[in-house]
Amino acid sequence: MSSRWEGIDEFVAVAESGQFTAAAERMGVSSSHISRQIARLEERLQTRLLYRSTRRVTLSEAGQTFLQHCQRLQDGREEALRAMGDLASEPKGLLRMTCAVAYGERFIVPLVTRFMALYPQLRVEVELSNRTLDLLHEGMDLAIRLGRLQDSRLVATRLAPRRMYLCASPAYLERYGRPHSLSELARHNCLVGSSDLWALQQDGREISQRVQGNWRCNSGQAVLDAALQGMGLCQLPDYYVLEHLHSGALVSLLEGHQPPNTAVWALYPQQRHLSPKVRRLVDYMKEGLAQLPEYRGA
Repeated sequence: MSSRWEGIDEFVAVAESGQFTAAAERMGVSSSHISRQIARLEERLQTRLLYRSTRRVTLSEAGQTFLQHCQRLQDGREEALRAMGDLASEPKGLLRMTCAVAYGERFIVPLVTRFMALYPQLRVEVELSNRTLDLLHEGMDLAIRLGRLQDSRLVATRLAPRRMYLCASPAYLERYGRPHSLSELARHNCLVGSSDLWALQQDGREISQRVQGNWRCNSGQAVLDAALQGMGLCQLPDYYVLEHLHSGALVSLLEGHQPPNTAVWALYPQQRHLSPKVRRLVDYMKEGLAQLPEYRGA
């Protein structure tokens, strides 16, 4: 039984070049081979794909439709072969990536430098920025983002969990009392970070509540330090506060209103998801984060 692929490459070569001889030269075979393969293909399909003349070959209506499908098949086949080749190749060349400043400095950059030691042919440029960069416009291969995703043009891989905690020091709570409802937040001094909208949960749905206080700084570490000194309530991700919650230096508040878990994500453009340098780095960061004390057991 003839292979269902037989004749397809020959047909595409003739259709694209417009001549049997040109197609034969392109494929490195004889014109008679091309002619036989296409004749067998037309016989299997029970339809005419080409009209032959002494100078030129033209496509029938069926041939035009069939050509579009065959070209997509060829593209898919080449992509599959490249993917298999990438599996065996080592990361090399330039990889450009971005991450938020504090999280990048603390977690991502140390992992990236250890990854680079494994692959000396790899070069990495990391742009630490709290701006949400457009990967396609900026020519970035990879972004590490925190929270919830909004850009549907990108492929996302979950690297680690991320839970937000509302908390305060025992000294602050002893002096000002403990809030027992969302409405009571208005009478507390809230330490504001990069946004005065706190993500919370009410009646099973996530809400954004505006808070206010006498202190604001767009640094998570600075917010943490202020909370530890008893200046007010704060809302921070787990990796800032878990150690202090375990030691008792901070107390978790309104736990029934904490937002559903978000995550740490690796995002990359669709066309780069098969790149060995991106794929292996993402896998390495996911494994590396899982080993850190801040994420162990999460």
